[in-house]
Amino acid sequence: MRRAPVAAEQSEIRTPVDSGPARGTTAMSALLTCAMAFSMMQLFLLGALGPRLVDDLDVSPTVLGLTTTVGFGAAAVLSPVGGRVVDRVGPRRCLVALLLVSAVALALIGAAPGAGFLLAAVALGGLPQALANPATNKTILAAVPAEHRGSVTGMKQSGVQLGAFAAGLPLAALAGVVGWRGAVWAAAATAVVAALWAARTLPCDPPPKYAPASWIPRGTIAWLAGFSLLLGCGIASVNTYLALYGVRRLGLGPTAAAALVAVLGVAGIAGRVGWSKAAGQPGRALCLPGGLAAGAVGAALLLAASAYAPPLAWVAAVAVGVFAVSANAVSMVLVMQRAAPGRAGQDSALVSAGFFAGFAIGPPLFGLLAAAGHYGAGWLLVAGEFVGAGAVAMVWAVRERRSAIGR
Repeated sequence: MRRAPVAAEQSEIRTPVDSGPARGTTAMSALLTCAMAFSMMQLFLLGALGPRLVDDLDVSPTVLGLTTTVGFGAAAVLSPVGGRVVDRVGPRRCLVALLLVSAVALALIGAAPGAGFLLAAVALGGLPQALANPATNKTILAAVPAEHRGSVTGMKQSGVQLGAFAAGLPLAALAGVVGWRGAVWAAAATAVVAALWAARTLPCDPPPKYAPASWIPRGTIAWLAGFSLLLGCGIASVNTYLALYGVRRLGLGPTAAAALVAVLGVAGIAGRVGWSKAAGQPGRALCLPGGLAAGAVGAALLLAASAYAPPLAWVAAVAVGVFAVSANAVSMVLVMQRAAPGRAGQDSALVSAGFFAGFAIGPPLFGLLAAAGHYGAGWLLVAGEFVGAGAVAMVWAVRERRSAIGR
């Protein structure tokens, strides 16, 4: 497997990791995990608090899916620009901006009087998503020793699922006491605290420098972008509609249904850390995306079967976290292994753009089926999207093996 040199990235910033490897790496992992959690917090809050929002704002399930489309559509459009900005101005500035904009977007979501305002606030939340992977990946390449990058990547990617857990359990429980708006505002205040932490902890960026633009993915980055698009379609549908499905089809209360999202989040944390660490070992990353996509197909089929055996929904939530959600973290490990020197931000952004485009496309399609009460067909659609992702991954792996033999 070809591994691109990363010396250019390593020379860009100096962090506490260099002076205290064990403690520094742990602190860096914690901060990057926090940044990833807030970058997509709005997605999980909209999913976990979906039943309350649908009733309070009088919006339909289709509109609920449209919020995800708007947010991730904005993230997909902004990602290539965001990646170039990270390469140009440095990860510290971008991570602090990410957390502050997340706080503003969450505060506006909590203040939304209706669907139009809600959609505008969610669109603003696309900017932190566009910055998240480029900024965190660039920090890892520059500051973390090569032997620890897989595990640190898995940990920081698990931050997304930590956000799912926070939305599905403590924040959902808080919403039961202070209302869904109060819970969202509490998340916004915490994001401001995290921004102050990042500003005090991360070292200064180097002076801004020119970064050549790269708008079209090529080679491995193109394959990973296609894989991520199909994967994102399925994951976003599960994230957005799992709690609503629990309430309307399985007969769960709003808090119990939100706990399904929390279970998915916990499983995703474990899966991302474990599979990313495995992907960091030479020769293993190549076969993992296809295998994880196959497991994701099984998870979607379990969700379809849960309409007849409700306890299967909990098993399916775990499987989605372990397989589908973890596959995205493995793709980020592959991006860092293959990134061109000085372009880790842009290459990460191009793959993220594919993932976010999937998040924009998947929920509206599922929402049409959900609005008609056809959740079983919706989960079969998700299974088909995961099948497509697996096919892309397997074709890419075969091409890579043939190329390696040819060399």
